[in-house]
Amino acid sequence: MFMYCVVLSSPTSIIRLTMQSLGPSFKLASRSNGGSILAAFSPSKVAPSTRSLSTSQHSALRRSYLYVPAASDRMLAKSLSFGIPPDVVIYDLEDSVPPSSQDKINARQRLCHFLGTIPADKVAFAGRIAVRVNDVTTPFFEADMSEVLKSPAVGTLVLPKINSTEDLDHVSRTIYQHSTPSCPLRIVASLESARSIWNLRDIVQWKSKFGAQNGGQLGALLFASEDYCADTSVVRTTSRQELLFVRSQIVIAAKASGLEAIDMVCIDYKDSGYLRDECEDARRLGFTGKQVIHPAQVETVNATFLPTEKEILRAANIIHQMDAAYASEKGAFGLEVGDGRKEMIDAPMLKQAKNTIQLARAAGLEIPKVS
Repeated sequence: MFMYCVVLSSPTSIIRLTMQSLGPSFKLASRSNGGSILAAFSPSKVAPSTRSLSTSQHSALRRSYLYVPAASDRMLAKSLSFGIPPDVVIYDLEDSVPPSSQDKINARQRLCHFLGTIPADKVAFAGRIAVRVNDVTTPFFEADMSEVLKSPAVGTLVLPKINSTEDLDHVSRTIYQHSTPSCPLRIVASLESARSIWNLRDIVQWKSKFGAQNGGQLGALLFASEDYCADTSVVRTTSRQELLFVRSQIVIAAKASGLEAIDMVCIDYKDSGYLRDECEDARRLGFTGKQVIHPAQVETVNATFLPTEKEILRAANIIHQMDAAYASEKGAFGLEVGDGRKEMIDAPMLKQAKNTIQLARAAGLEIPKVS
């Protein structure tokens, strides 16, 4: 049998590396310098990818996702007038509403009336107004969907407890039956169980059988950490180490399929320092945004999921100096980083720099001119 060394340099290449696809002869060796992972395997075992690899399909910023209980008239009224607005508002019909049938009905009616009063100028972009309905196994799902989908303001549906593509098919069929959207409804799949993570590869590759326009389009994965811990008996700690593996899996799967990745809620909403640390951790892992349960968390989340002035300046320098290197027929250069030290910059780091500048521009941040 022929053996090959393959450099894994993208989320798609990583997500293919499962024990099921590679078999018992699979080996991994990590380079000591933290670079690419090398794998030895039989190439016939890896299935071809059929999805777009783009990870920057969306121009609108979606950093903060604020939950607003549909059971509260006061919170509904305040939801579009916060001093620092969240990028996405999630009106919640699920966990924030008591489980009785009457409470669910009242919350649904209250929300639908409110949605009819939202002025057009409050909908900054398609998808900013989201609703989390009750999950597909409940007796409330069909009524939630049929009523919510009547509102043209709703551009995003947050679907709790998505465990398989069958759940997404059910959702899509309901969208097809009850909606005539002018643009595809954006679906956010909430991952809350061991089963959902086990089926992650199939979930991210899902497409509606009715087409995106009529049946919705998967746009993001959302990690519901507390539900996941309840399902798996994982013990939560402030270090978050027990969730590192599953959070990394979600980011890799999302990025491999051109989806956004939304990190877990920070339940300690009064500790701004811990929130900032958790946001920075999420951004380092590759998450694009974070769920928010209190308006006071929005400012920190919005600020943390943007590049800093130092990161923007570094990116601008890399782009400028790489242009000069290319003009001199060089594919790399040494970037001065202080104290007489230099970092070797080549094509992958140029791509990172361009991503940083793209995000900064989307947020309206100043891009320094370098020479």
